[in-house]
Amino acid sequence: MHGYFGRALVVDVTDGSTTALPLGEDVLRAHLGGAGLGAWLTTELAPPGVDPLAPENPLSFVFSPLVGTPLTTSAKFAVVAKSPLTGLLTDALASSHFAIAGKFTGYDALVITGRAERPTHVFITDEDVTLTDASGEWGMSAADAEAAVRERSGRRWRVAAIGPAGEAEVRYATISHDGRHAGRGGLGAVLGSKNVKSVAVSGRKRVTLADKDGVLALAKDLRQRSFGPATEKYRELGTLANLLAFNAISTLPTRNFQTATFEGAALLSTEELASSRSVAKNSCASCSIGCEHIYAGKDGKKSRVEYENVFALGPLCGVSDADDVLAASARCDELGLDTISAGGTIAWAMECAERGLIDAPWLRFGDGPALLRALDEIGSRTGLGALLAEGSRRAAEQVGQGSAGFAAHVKGMEMPGYEPRTLQSMALGLAVNARGADHNRSGAYEADLSGDRDRLAGTADHVRAAIATEDRAAVIDSMILCKFLRGVFTDPYVEWADLLSRVTGWDITGTELQETARRIVLAKRAFNLREGWTPDDDWLPDRFLDTPLTLPSGRTATLPAARLRDMIDTYYEERRLDAQGRPLLVATGTETTP
Repeated sequence: MHGYFGRALVVDVTDGSTTALPLGEDVLRAHLGGAGLGAWLTTELAPPGVDPLAPENPLSFVFSPLVGTPLTTSAKFAVVAKSPLTGLLTDALASSHFAIAGKFTGYDALVITGRAERPTHVFITDEDVTLTDASGEWGMSAADAEAAVRERSGRRWRVAAIGPAGEAEVRYATISHDGRHAGRGGLGAVLGSKNVKSVAVSGRKRVTLADKDGVLALAKDLRQRSFGPATEKYRELGTLANLLAFNAISTLPTRNFQTATFEGAALLSTEELASSRSVAKNSCASCSIGCEHIYAGKDGKKSRVEYENVFALGPLCGVSDADDVLAASARCDELGLDTISAGGTIAWAMECAERGLIDAPWLRFGDGPALLRALDEIGSRTGLGALLAEGSRRAAEQVGQGSAGFAAHVKGMEMPGYEPRTLQSMALGLAVNARGADHNRSGAYEADLSGDRDRLAGTADHVRAAIATEDRAAVIDSMILCKFLRGVFTDPYVEWADLLSRVTGWDITGTELQETARRIVLAKRAFNLREGWTPDDDWLPDRFLDTPLTLPSGRTATLPAARLRDMIDTYYEERRLDAQGRPLLVATGTETTP
């Protein structure tokens, strides 16, 4: 077997016992790795109906056949589990040296289950697994804990750790490594519920390549293409370049999605920050693009700035002071909080406070210090944070009084920085995606921004475009390569099949990969159906269906419920689902879902 080791390691931290789980070639070829293989593992290993924060809920670090090869952006992995935020499947991808070191332990996935008696570090090598006391690092930020482990145990170790929010089981806590984050869905809370502060990996095992010379040639070509125009925006400006562009076309969610333009956008733009606060640019492990832009706030603290964290902690909360937004982003990193869910939940609370639905007179849109206070309370689950740590869906259920209608989430996951009323392919993608409101598993905004269709009027063509982006994401998240490379491929499935064939030796075709994409998408849906998903979960909050937006162009952006219903029904038909959105026949692991 080339590109794989053909096994996963399951570690029960209750007693330190381990099991090597065989992964047959049929399973690997059907699911590839990353998000796809993670869906299969979770279906196999998670007891049906398991509480996401129970010891029995497995959390998997899943690698791919491309990890450890010279292919640019291939040092990625997926963290996969049943989410405490949504109660459904979630996978969070990240890039770092952890991916390479983890793969070199000699496994295609590392699975953590059980619950340790005390705070614990899990050390995994290609020879053994060791559990050590983490009491001294409990309470530290993930970065400080990572540094402490490597200082004490050696620089060869690569460490994925949680911060205080994960320890407190905040439902959108992250897992961090090398300054990067597996951010969405609360996987840090899952690790925290197991009393695990960190997982450290180090190994010397190497997989073989079926066609080493061919892989090297493709790596050289792909690296060269990564310097081209398709990645120029990310290299030169970073994703924050989207902020002014989205503001100009009325798709920048502002003040909890009450409007789609922000008067303070220029103060938070990459052009403004780069001229006054830029510190450095950086790259992920094994990456030639270098999209990471680092800025410093007035307190000197540095933070990695992307569109999504600035949107969520800036316009969404009505905050235009760049120092406050940078400080909030750094605070999320220190606490271990997903910036999108944190900002989305706080924005909902700000609107509740202004309407008098909660007793928090200090919490108002535009108030940067109030934003920072809210983050601190969430990270420690004190004060108002005890409510907000649950996420906007659960918080709205407790507050009631109509607040659920403006809680901007899908399936419990807070919405990213794309206004559904003015991006209607994306509206569908957000509604039906298995992970919830997510822009990475369904990049349907690409269809809206292509200029090929009216982005204010969703049709069957918008549905087909959304499905195409969802399928491409399923493959690229399972191979795994960075999505910022997607524009360099002229015939993606054929080119991806060639990459995989040269690594694995399999005679893969582009057509086979398209079927693999559909299988992975439906496997995620089948898992969710097993765990209690209902058709009502494939929907958007009332705000987007009841409240029109008046645009500077004079047009009115509306998304009537009937239109969304038609798009969802078309999606079900195109996906060969039944009228209730259920796979007609999907085999996922040992479960066959009608």
